[in-house]
Amino acid sequence: MESEIENTLIVRDFLARQRTKLANDRTLLAYIRTSLYFLVSGTALIKVEDLENVKDFGYVSFLISVLLVALGFINYFRLRRKLLKGRYMEM
Repeated sequence: MESEIENTLIVRDFLARQRTKLANDRTLLAYIRTSLYFLVSGTALIKVEDLENVKDFGYVSFLISVLLVALGFINYFRLRRKLLKGRYMEM
């Protein structure tokens, strides 16, 4: 199916599709990077001994980290499926 669609694309459209695939990969990596930042900050906040209230923010940071990874992968596979099926107008 994919090769059939790619054969009918002109060069400009083929290159635009490749840019979209790369942008999708880059967006997933940005979600992962941001999630890792929240994970590291959550670990640092939990390790603070002097302030007990800050530990709650650490756990919230862990939760945000997990949610960001899940959201990133959902978004990545949703857009990837649309690209593979050739549904360009639905993006």
